Amino acid sequence: MDKKDNNTLSQGIFKNPSKDIPAGIVVFLVALPLCLGIALASGAPLISGLISGMIGGLVIGLLSRSHTSVSGPAASLSAVVLVAIQLLGSFQVFLLALMIGGLIQIALGFLKAGAIADYIPTNIIKGLLAAIGLILVFSQLPYAVGVEIDDSRLLDYSKDTFAGFEERVLMVVSSIAPGALVLSIISLGIMIFWDKTPLKRLKLFPPSLFVVILGVALNQLFKVFVPELFLEGVHLVNIPEVSQFSSLFTFPDFAAISNGKVWTYAFTIAIIGSIATLLNLEATDNLDPHKRRSPPNQELVAQGVGNTLTGLLGGIPITSVIVRSSVNIEAGAESKLSTLIHGFLLTISVLFLSNIINLIPLASLASILLLVGYKLTSFHMIRQMYHKGWPQFLPFAVTIIGILLTDVLLGVLIGSAISVFFLLRSNFHNPYFIETTNPTNKKKTIRLELSNEVSFLNKPAIKRTLWNLPKGSKVIVDASFSSYIEPDIIEIFKDYKQTFAVENNIDFSILGMGENLSSKKKIILDRKDTQDRTDLNSPQKILNFLEEGNKRYTDGDLVSRRYQNKKLKDFIKVDPLAVMVNCIDMREPLNMLMNTGIGDLIPLKVAGNLLDRHLIESIEISCRKQKARLILIMGNTSNKLILSSLKKILENPDSCSPLLVPAINEKFFKPEQLTKANLEEWSERLMAWNLEFSKNLILSQNQYLNHEISLGKIGLCTAIFDRKSGKIEFSPLHISEKVTNNNP
Repeated sequence: MDKKDNNTLSQGIFKNPSKDIPAGIVVFLVALPLCLGIALASGAPLISGLISGMIGGLVIGLLSRSHTSVSGPAASLSAVVLVAIQLLGSFQVFLLALMIGGLIQIALGFLKAGAIADYIPTNIIKGLLAAIGLILVFSQLPYAVGVEIDDSRLLDYSKDTFAGFEERVLMVVSSIAPGALVLSIISLGIMIFWDKTPLKRLKLFPPSLFVVILGVALNQLFKVFVPELFLEGVHLVNIPEVSQFSSLFTFPDFAAISNGKVWTYAFTIAIIGSIATLLNLEATDNLDPHKRRSPPNQELVAQGVGNTLTGLLGGIPITSVIVRSSVNIEAGAESKLSTLIHGFLLTISVLFLSNIINLIPLASLASILLLVGYKLTSFHMIRQMYHKGWPQFLPFAVTIIGILLTDVLLGVLIGSAISVFFLLRSNFHNPYFIETTNPTNKKKTIRLELSNEVSFLNKPAIKRTLWNLPKGSKVIVDASFSSYIEPDIIEIFKDYKQTFAVENNIDFSILGMGENLSSKKKIILDRKDTQDRTDLNSPQKILNFLEEGNKRYTDGDLVSRRYQNKKLKDFIKVDPLAVMVNCIDMREPLNMLMNTGIGDLIPLKVAGNLLDRHLIESIEISCRKQKARLILIMGNTSNKLILSSLKKILENPDSCSPLLVPAINEKFFKPEQLTKANLEEWSERLMAWNLEFSKNLILSQNQYLNHEISLGKIGLCTAIFDRKSGKIEFSPLHISEKVTNNNP
């Protein structure tokens, strides 16, 4: 690391000491019983848990680039450690396996195995957080009320959370320690209502640190004034005293390097520890209020260095720990300075401060963890996940239940399996888009547009659809937009075309692939059914192209032209073909009606197809600046706007809609000619007249367009869309009687 990196690191760590230092103290206080409890659950010496806590805070805290993650003894590996120590014969041989496991983790980091974290679904991460929250609540309630469940008051994560649940309930009811209950109620009340009291002005004391100090003070007052509330012995933190510094460490037995079981457990520790770290790291990043992302590969290297060192010095496996990390974030930590302080305080407490630390009531620490657990298992989050639907909620719920009934890793794997099931189910249902393009005809045309990638997972859906199509239908499979089609799918198409389609009189064709249905992995598009844009270099060719597209629409032979527009920037690189003027009454998609690509047409909407000066200027800009080479003014049958205007005349002869004024002024239409019997006839006649009127208006009012049209550089025509049949009747291109030589 160069000097510049050191300066940047220092500035980042010491940017918010007023928040990080108190947070580090709180995490240290929470980490103490966790370190001891996990060591006990692992069947290792109690001091080994503290060694791992110190290395997790100081070494991994320094090497990690996570701002809020805190590492320490791994509860997820406690069962593995317990069995490994027994089978390997001694704690020293186990330390050798742990050291090798750390080296394997370093290798995984350099091999960029941390990328697996990016593939963990968010609902699984939220399920993990909610489950950890519930475990905290269940495990801390006895401590909060002063009930001793086991021989030890330490946290034991190696046992089933619900084991002996009824016994615990009876024990809680019969043996509550009043002093612990009082401290818990006071502590929870202070933390919950902290922001509504004058205490919030204590910037250097977060509520969690304040309640710990208050708990010690109140318990000492209980000793003097209310002895029956005084807590001692198993109700307090208990750090073993260290007589000599050298007695802290235990070293690995290198003579067992050739033992196959050592290597087996080394890989087990490395794999499980790495997965647990990545899960907790992703969960911690989700809790970070700044939503900063931690580099997973760097984290694996840091964890590997930490586990190698803890194996050399007599610790137990280390991972990123979500409980400490969530407490760290809740306490207001902004950088990893809080992690380093927590590691430093663990070291100091082991060496010099055991007598002071042992005064802290466990009820005060339990209150902090109860509140953290409640926030992790937020009812708002559960409700939010439920409203996202079963594909999101069910894996979330299964993850919670799986973790509570088994352990973290197995629960996450079960939840992930459910998530994969919904993913496969989604692929099963969505390999294509299907539509019937001409349902009014006797011979139905059914079009299946395949998705971008079609894999073997889509086989059941495709087979079910094809083999259930009606006899005598026309089937078009459009693969124009597909970049990959599994060879198995191509074989299905071959079999269907050669046998089932023939026997059931089904006209089966595929667009976007060669006739031989090549089974190459990369599909080569067959573009013989598409028009090369470079050929559309004249108004007449563009008009022919639009006529052909409309015929494809009415015949049900639409060609997907989306392959021309895979990127948005493609739309603006290619000149548009035509500017389309149609009535605001017409809402049918122009691209589908004429089978054009996105961006081929510039649509302009106007009431009743009547143009004015401003719209004609827009048409000029479309042709002059955007290079459109065809102006198409298109009306539609059953025009509701014109029909409504005519009905108003029947109701009130003195009324006259602006849509009818030009026709009345030109004496094409006289209101007295209108009757109920000829209402629809006049609607169609006026629609067609308005088209011609607007066409002539363009020629008479815009010199540039008139000149370009007369030279044949821009085409001008009208068209009428029949809403019943879908067919568009195009007029021939306008031909000027004489060419003007005045260049505008």
